[in-house]
Amino acid sequence: MESEPTVDLIRAQLRRLRVKAELSQEEFGKLVHFSGSQVSAVELGQRPLDRFFLQRADEVLATGGLLTSLLKLADRDGQPSWLRPWLEAERQAQQLRCYQPTLIPGLLQTQNYARAVIRSADTLTDDEVEQRLNVRLDRQSILSQPNPPQFIAVIEEAVLRRADESFKGIMAEQTAHLIACAAKPHISVQVIPVEVSVHVGLIGPFVLGRDANGGWVGHLETQLGGVVVDRDEDLAILLSRWESVRNEALSRRQSIELMKEAVTSWS
Repeated sequence: MESEPTVDLIRAQLRRLRVKAELSQEEFGKLVHFSGSQVSAVELGQRPLDRFFLQRADEVLATGGLLTSLLKLADRDGQPSWLRPWLEAERQAQQLRCYQPTLIPGLLQTQNYARAVIRSADTLTDDEVEQRLNVRLDRQSILSQPNPPQFIAVIEEAVLRRADESFKGIMAEQTAHLIACAAKPHISVQVIPVEVSVHVGLIGPFVLGRDANGGWVGHLETQLGGVVVDRDEDLAILLSRWESVRNEALSRRQSIELMKEAVTSWS
C-alpha cells in the first residue's frame, strides 16, 4: 500500500497548484484528459493516484516533475519494511553483483515480464500489482543515471528456456532486452549453461552491493520477504559463493551468443 502521509501530500499539492493556476476542476480535467468529476475524486482521495494523470498534471502545471517524484517516494515508503534498507543500499551502490537461478533479475526485467512475475502472486489486487511494477521499473533508473553502478548478473540458461506457448512473446522481448543491456559497458550478463547440473548457487538467489567506501552489503530473497546481510562473516561467504557461480558461467561474449540463439528459438 502507498504511504498515506505522502499520498495525502500529493493530493493537497495537486489541489493547491490547480487553484494557483486559476483552473476549475472541469478546466483542469480537459487539459489532462480527465473529467471534472474524476479530478475531484482524485483530490478527495476517492480515486487512486494514477501515474499517467500525475505526469499530465506535472506538464500542465509546470511543476518540474514534482507530483510524479512524490508518487515515487510514496511507492518506496509503502514497500515492506524488510525491503527498504536494501532499496537504499541499491541506490548508493557503486557495483552490484546479482545471482538469480530462477528469474531474470529485477533490474533487467521488461515491463511485460515484470508484470507477469508480480501477478503470479495471486493474493495481490490489480492496483497492488501495478504499484509494485512501478516501483520495480523506477528502481531500474539507477542503471541509466549519470555514473551508473557496474551491474554484473549471472543467470541460469534454464531461465531463458522456460516459456510455454502463451509466454513465448514475452520471453522473446525479455531476452532481446537482456542482449541490449549486456551491450552496455557498465552491464554484464553471464549465463550458466544447462550442462552445469549442480553448483553452490542453486541454494538460492542473492545480490551484493559495494558502496563508494568499498564496503559490502548483501540481500537474500525468500518466499516470505528478504534479509539484508551485513555481518562480515556472512558477507565473506556470499562473496566466495559469488566467485564460485561466476566461474561456472560462460564468458560475456559466449553468453550474448547463447541469448541470441534463445531469441531465435522464441521467434
